[in-house]
Amino acid sequence: MTEERKMKVERVLNHRQSNLTIVLEDVQDPRNITAAMRTCDAVGIQDVYVINTGKPILKKFGYRSGRSAEKWVTVHQFTSIGDCFKELRKHFDKIYTTHLAANSIDLYSIDFTQSVALVFGHETDGVSDEAMSLADGNFIIPQMGMVQSLNISVACAVSIYEAYRQKKQAGHYNKSSMPEEQIKSLKKEWKMYEE
Repeated sequence: MTEERKMKVERVLNHRQSNLTIVLEDVQDPRNITAAMRTCDAVGIQDVYVINTGKPILKKFGYRSGRSAEKWVTVHQFTSIGDCFKELRKHFDKIYTTHLAANSIDLYSIDFTQSVALVFGHETDGVSDEAMSLADGNFIIPQMGMVQSLNISVACAVSIYEAYRQKKQAGHYNKSSMPEEQIKSLKKEWKMYEE
């Protein structure tokens, strides 16, 4: 590995945030999953959670052109919503689902300086009732148009860039929040992807 490449890996890992993640529940279009992964990598999210209740765990996501981020984020796959939420509770203080309801809070009301997981649901059906019942609340992205929803990968990008803004302002990107063991493990894993 070149010195320049080593420095890039160090820089990227030093900005990774272990207290922010997304959960993709039964998202059908693999391009939406890979687009969300790319955005996660861009803002320093290492761990991404994918729930597929109706199909087996995937070996690969999306099309070749969109899979580039798959090797830079760690994907945790589940076939059970309950099992996924149990795992999330070990790492995150707050879990919010995207859902348009009377009790939903505005995205900009979420305190992303805390440990937060955001759940995005199926393109047509949204987040399941089970996921909502296990979460701490629902949130919406404020919109002024006639259509009250965004494409899932766009909604994910808007949401985690708000998290990025808050976390950057709070100084979270001054150092990695990942455990040292995880950083060491990722350095070994990423060495395989030398360009």
